[in-house]
Amino acid sequence: MSEVSLMSSTIAVIAKIPVQSGKREEVLAAMAGLVDLARSEDGTTTYVVHEDNKDPDAVWVYEQYADQAALDVHMRADGMKAFIDAAGPMMGGAPELHFLTPVQSLDG
Repeated sequence: MSEVSLMSSTIAVIAKIPVQSGKREEVLAAMAGLVDLARSEDGTTTYVVHEDNKDPDAVWVYEQYADQAALDVHMRADGMKAFIDAAGPMMGGAPELHFLTPVQSLDG
């Protein structure tokens, strides 16, 4: 079986989250709850929050899910709603979401 077919049900998301000037640390603090949420979800395999080295008003998240159903569970979770309620007023615009299908990785 090829690597592409082995990973074809996996969903990856790269999200750029714009934040209001000077609010990045507060948004990152609110995101700690999302990391805890992702850690508790069976279908979430990777969840990494990043600071942008050049843009102090952006946060990036790389997420990977076993399948679409796992992504749907994450997006509908109470913890996601709580994050949006807490961080929404500090956002500098709508998140930019990119949905991807991994085809190769170091894991095999």
